Amino acid sequence: MDRVASLFGCKVFNDDTMQEKLPNDTYKILKKTIEEGEALDITIANAVAHAMKEWALENGCTHYTHWFQPMTSLTAEKHDAFIEPAGDNVVIRLSGKDLLQDEPDASSFPSGGLRATNEARGYTVWDPTSYAFIKDNTLCIPAIFCSYNGEVLDKKAPLLKSIEAISDQVVRLLKLLGKECSGADPSVGAEQEYFIISEEMYRNRPDLIYTGRTLFGAPTPKGQEMDDHYFAPIKGPIMKYMQDLDETLWELGITAKTRHNEVAPAQHELAPVYTSTNIACDQNQVMMEIMKKVAKKHGLVCLLHEKPFEGINGSGKHNNWSLTTKEGENLLSPGNDPKQNMQFLLVLAAVVKAVDEHQDLLRISVASAGNDHRLGANEAPPAIISIFLGDDLKGVVDAIISDNDYKSEGKTKFNLGATVLPDLTKDTTDRNRTSPFAFTGNKFEFRMVGSQDSVACSNMMLNTIVADAFCEFADVLEKDNSDEAIKKLIKDTFTKHQRIIFNGDGYSDEWVVEAEKRKLLNLKTCAEAIPYYKREENISLFEKHKVLTKEEVESRTEVLLEDYSNVISIEAKACLDMAKASILPSCVSYVKEVAETLAVKKDVCPSADSTVEEDTVMKVSSLNSSLYKAIATLEEGLKKAENIEDVQERAMSFRKDVFENMEEVRKYADELETIVDRDFWPYPTYGEILFSVK
Repeated sequence: MDRVASLFGCKVFNDDTMQEKLPNDTYKILKKTIEEGEALDITIANAVAHAMKEWALENGCTHYTHWFQPMTSLTAEKHDAFIEPAGDNVVIRLSGKDLLQDEPDASSFPSGGLRATNEARGYTVWDPTSYAFIKDNTLCIPAIFCSYNGEVLDKKAPLLKSIEAISDQVVRLLKLLGKECSGADPSVGAEQEYFIISEEMYRNRPDLIYTGRTLFGAPTPKGQEMDDHYFAPIKGPIMKYMQDLDETLWELGITAKTRHNEVAPAQHELAPVYTSTNIACDQNQVMMEIMKKVAKKHGLVCLLHEKPFEGINGSGKHNNWSLTTKEGENLLSPGNDPKQNMQFLLVLAAVVKAVDEHQDLLRISVASAGNDHRLGANEAPPAIISIFLGDDLKGVVDAIISDNDYKSEGKTKFNLGATVLPDLTKDTTDRNRTSPFAFTGNKFEFRMVGSQDSVACSNMMLNTIVADAFCEFADVLEKDNSDEAIKKLIKDTFTKHQRIIFNGDGYSDEWVVEAEKRKLLNLKTCAEAIPYYKREENISLFEKHKVLTKEEVESRTEVLLEDYSNVISIEAKACLDMAKASILPSCVSYVKEVAETLAVKKDVCPSADSTVEEDTVMKVSSLNSSLYKAIATLEEGLKKAENIEDVQERAMSFRKDVFENMEEVRKYADELETIVDRDFWPYPTYGEILFSVK
C-alpha cells in the first residue's frame, strides 16, 4: 500500500504540489483566491502558469488544454503545445494569460439559440478551485466555457454559481441561529454503475456502436434471476481491468474506493469517496473517460448507457449529496437526538420544502433519452419525486406536525445468535432503493441520475433549490429569530410539505395512485419533463440566485429537447439499417432454406411428417411480413418527426411516432431471433454478449 500512497495524485497539480512548486507568497495568494473567490492578479497568474508548466514538463507533457464541459454529457479540449516562436527557434512557455483564458470555437457546441453559426467566438476561463491534472501527456486546466457576450455555454459555471448561492444563504441562516460561519461547501460522492463486455462482441453489434444500447435482442435463458452476480467473486479479466482502472484513477487523485459486481450479468460498480461538489463533478467526468480507455487496453468495452440490454437492470449513478460548513460541520448530521437538534431540523425542513416545491427541476436534472428506459422500471427510482426519511426521522417529523412526544430508539444492538459473533449495531434508518431521494444518515442519496450523465446539472439544481429555501427561511427569521419562531417555521414547513415524504415501496402500482392523490408530478418521459425548465417560477428562481439568466434557461431547454430528438433519430436510423439490411434478409434466407428442405422432403418421401418445416415457413414468413410493415411505419414516423420545426413538438413526435414504432420493430425481430437458425442470425445474442468475458 506504500506504493499506492506514493501513486495517489501524482498526476494532479494539487495543494501539496503547489506548495512545493510555488513561491510561498504566490501560494498564499492563490489559496486565498481559491478559498475566498478573490480575483487573481496577472503577476500571480504568470507565476502559477510557469510552475504548472515546469511540473507538466517534468511529467512528460508537451501540450496543455483548457478542459471544459459544454452542454453535452462529454468534455471538450483543444490542445496547444508549450512552444512559441523565437526567431529560428522556439521557447517553451505557458503565460498567465494562456492559463487564465483561451478561445475555442463556440459555434459548433450546443447553445440552444444563444449563438448563431456565424458567431464563432467563445472563451474558456480557468477555474482555480479545481486542480489541474495530466491526462494523455497533456496538462488539463479545468475551465468554464462562455460565449463572446458572456452567456454560459457549459455545465461548470452554473454549478459554481449554485455553490456560491447555497454558501451565501447558509451564512445568513446560521447567523440567525447565533452561529458564525464563513461559508459552506456541498459535497458529493457519485457511485458509478457500468457494464463490461468483450470488444469482439461489441464490434459485431452496430446498435451498441452507434447508440450505446442494443436495439434488438431476445431475452437470454439466464439473466439475473439467480441473484448470483451481485457481489460475486470478480472474474480474472474483470479484476485485471479494475486493478488497472483503480491505479489510473488514483494517479489522477480520484479516490476510487469500492468495486464490486452489480445485479445484472456483466454489470459492475465503482464508488469514490465523497469530495467537494465541483471537484467531484470534474472527477466523475474524467472517471467515465478513463473507464472506457482502460477497458480498450484489456480488449473490453465499457458501456455507460442507462439501459444497454432490455430485460435486465440498467445503470445509474447514485449522487450522495451533503452540506458542510467551511469550519467542518455537517449540516445534515442529526446528532444523538434529532428532535432536540433545532439546527438540523431547520435544514431538513428546508430540504423537504425545496424538493417538494421543485420536483420538476430535479426530474429535469436527470432527463435523458437513455434514462427514460430506466426510471420507473422496477430497477431504479420511479419518475415520481419523493423523499425517504426512514422510520426514526419520519417519526420525529410526524411528532412535530402533531405536537406529540417522540422518543427515538437511537442506534440499537441485536444479537445474531452465535456467541462467537459480536452484537450488531442497527442504524436508525433502513435504506430504500426504491426512493429517488433518500436520507442515509448524514446525507441524501439522489438515485435518479443516469449512468452516462454529468452530475453537474443535478447538483446545480439541488444547490439552487435548497439555497432558495434557506433564503426564504432567513427572510422569515430576520423578523423574529426566537426559538418559538424557529419551531413554528419548522412545524409549518413539515406540515405544508409532508406530501413529498414517502417511506414505502416506490416500485408499487399503489404508490403511483397515492402520488396522484398527493398531486405529485409524474413526468414519465424526458419529452414531458424538459419543457417545465422554462416555467416562469423556475426562471425567477435561477435569476434570483444569479445561477442562470432567462436566456440561458431557455437555451438549456432547447438543447435538452434537441438532444433527445437527436438521440432517438440516431437510434431509429440504426434500427432501420439493422432491420432492413441484415435481419429481414437473413430471415428471408432462412425461410428459403427451410422451404427448399421441405420441397426435397416431400419429393423424396411424400408420406413423411413435414409439420416442423411447414409451421416454420408459415411462422417466419408471417413475422417477416409484420416486421416489414413495422419498418415502413417507423420510416413514416421518422420522416414526420424530422419535418417538425418546433423543438418541443418535435421531441414529442420522436417519442410517439418514432420511439414507440421502434419498439414495434423490435418486437417482431426479437421473436424471429428465437426461431431462426443461429447460422443465419446476423448478430451476437444477449447470452453471447453478457457472458462473453470468462
